[in-house]
Amino acid sequence: MTLRFAALGSGSRGNAALVEYGSTLLMVDCGLPRKVIEERLRAVDREPRDVTAILVTHEHTDHSHGVAAFARRYATPLWMTPGTASAISDLVSVNTLNPHRELTIGGIDVKPYPVPHDAREPCQFTFAAGGRRLGMLTDAGHVTPHMVERLTGCDALALECNHDLDTLQRGPYPESLKARVSSRFGHLNNGQTTELLQRLDPSRVQWLVGLHLSERNNTPEQVRATLKAALEKANYPLHLATQDAPTQWFELD
Repeated sequence: MTLRFAALGSGSRGNAALVEYGSTLLMVDCGLPRKVIEERLRAVDREPRDVTAILVTHEHTDHSHGVAAFARRYATPLWMTPGTASAISDLVSVNTLNPHRELTIGGIDVKPYPVPHDAREPCQFTFAAGGRRLGMLTDAGHVTPHMVERLTGCDALALECNHDLDTLQRGPYPESLKARVSSRFGHLNNGQTTELLQRLDPSRVQWLVGLHLSERNNTPEQVRATLKAALEKANYPLHLATQDAPTQWFELD
């Protein structure tokens, strides 16, 4: 058995990812409509009833849109912070987690950690199984020392590359939205993700996946050009998740 992960879709219109080890299949966020989630699961050879549990990072609709409908239809256990649970309507039953306390779901050890984002009680996660660790991070306005600590020593990283700062500032968004996205409680830009990578030891990393790219304020070419400074001495490839199709499975050997 190996720990592996895939993104079902990532971007401003909806986010969902899978983490699998043996018979345990976790979904991280469910921000796409239920039927789309079902289609994307089958595209990566999984069925909706295979999902052991759903972990929700925060209540914004691009991360929670399909949660209630999916959980009701398949009786899927939900895990999220109390703050996130209080902000999502129509939830039938919720298991609340402490963002500072580890939990185990099936064969996967899950470590939540708090992040600076404009939501009630947002968190992100690292996952460990079979001697390997995966670190996930999206929806954070800046990088804290605690976040660096949690992401250090991972065998794979899935990190937000939301926007190119210059493109955002020159773009069509209202000034209030530009300020929100680029604030310390908004989203990580390409430069911030590059700086984060430069603070992490690359020796164990097998995969790097870029998540949550803005369709208006970023391009794959901009991400690759900016992150090049951090990847020059790295031995791992960069993959960029897209909004409209799932990625491949990334296995941690």
